[in-house]
Amino acid sequence: MKVRTEITNTTEQVSMKFVTLVSMVSALGGLLFGFDTAVVSGAIGFMEDHFDLTKLQVGWAVSSLIIGCIVGAAMSGILGDRFGRKRVLIAAAFLFIISSIGSAIPESFSGFIIARIIGGIGIGITSTLCPLYNAEIAPAKFRGRLVALNQLAIVTGIFLTYFVNLWISNAGDAAWSVTSAWRWMFGVGAVPGLLFLILLFFVPESPRWLIKQGRAVAALPILLRIHGEELARKEVIDIKHSFEQESGSIKQLFSPGLRIALIVGVGLAFLQQVTGINAVMYYAPEIFKATGAGTNASLVQTILVGFINFLFTIVALWLIDKVGRKALLLVGSASMAICLLVIGIAFQTGHSAGPLVLIFILLYVASFAISLGPVVWVIMSEIFPNRIRGKATAIAAMVLWAADYLVSQTFPPLLGSAGPAATFWIYGSMALIAFLFTWRIVPETKGKTLEEIESLWAK
Repeated sequence: MKVRTEITNTTEQVSMKFVTLVSMVSALGGLLFGFDTAVVSGAIGFMEDHFDLTKLQVGWAVSSLIIGCIVGAAMSGILGDRFGRKRVLIAAAFLFIISSIGSAIPESFSGFIIARIIGGIGIGITSTLCPLYNAEIAPAKFRGRLVALNQLAIVTGIFLTYFVNLWISNAGDAAWSVTSAWRWMFGVGAVPGLLFLILLFFVPESPRWLIKQGRAVAALPILLRIHGEELARKEVIDIKHSFEQESGSIKQLFSPGLRIALIVGVGLAFLQQVTGINAVMYYAPEIFKATGAGTNASLVQTILVGFINFLFTIVALWLIDKVGRKALLLVGSASMAICLLVIGIAFQTGHSAGPLVLIFILLYVASFAISLGPVVWVIMSEIFPNRIRGKATAIAAMVLWAADYLVSQTFPPLLGSAGPAATFWIYGSMALIAFLFTWRIVPETKGKTLEEIESLWAK
């Protein structure tokens, strides 16, 4: 018995090493996601001068990427189900590289927009398939943190991008920044894109996708490396059984029980964005300038925002499989609502020039980083049945990106017309709705296999 225990423990250590390394490669798509969404925050001011942009064009420069994201997310489910998670992610890596180079070299604003939309398609694909792939390959006990690695990669990309932007902007004088700095900011994205492309050739295909294609023999060796022989064979049987119970039609999502899964996935995707996080991430320097900070000080404060986002996402990885998804969502959304209320009051009463706004923006970002940031992606990747997981996750991701587009397009005019106080109060009311939605509708999925979660809806 003692020998048996030692063998089991060794197998678990080896399997976790394997699945963690594979999940980290997949999560590199999140790093590119973070880079591409954040790089524009440092470049937009220089581009505005270089291309002589109107305020409407500034909004389009930021949000054009998200148009591509919506298209990529919409396509990802069908492509991922037909060609496999791995092949489609490789295609997305090529799109990242093309977009990074294309965004750095255009002589016209239209050329820049086309390149950004291409990159957005890549982000839309990876934002759906990377967490989905990690969910399909991870053991149930550790699925939360392994899927949340994708969110850690996103915030790491955002954080590193702030440093890169600051370093590049200080590499020359003001005239050089307007003509060249923004080009370098976008161009360096080709490096992590190439790394992602190369490493993808060394990861296996999703075992659940292989079984769906009738290739259980190819899936078994992958599951053996994750679970060991006994659990791997049991999981193959469970996965096969789940496919036998499913039609694979989108209509299945509107059946009793699964209808709630669709509401949970789409509702959380929408609420993650309309609580205003990407208004802060995309326009952080402009927000801090509104408090009286200079250009350089606002960039430094933006780096601080990125650091807090990074730090508390690590905390979320530690907590998500311990305290559960629902508890983190409740605590985080309540804290976000309070922070946004205080930020609005600070702008309304004229106390925004002090450290109050900075402190509560940092608390707001920390609250998001331990809750809606990673947890929404985890829940989206695990609540849908095996046969339609790709398509259903794509629907939720498409809603998320559409909500992101709505926020990024409306934030500048909303800030100008309603003022910062009312703008942040609107986002605060959305955070309160997120709290109530989670409390009433969202189930706890901690520690359950994907097949057990599927059976939960049937019950």
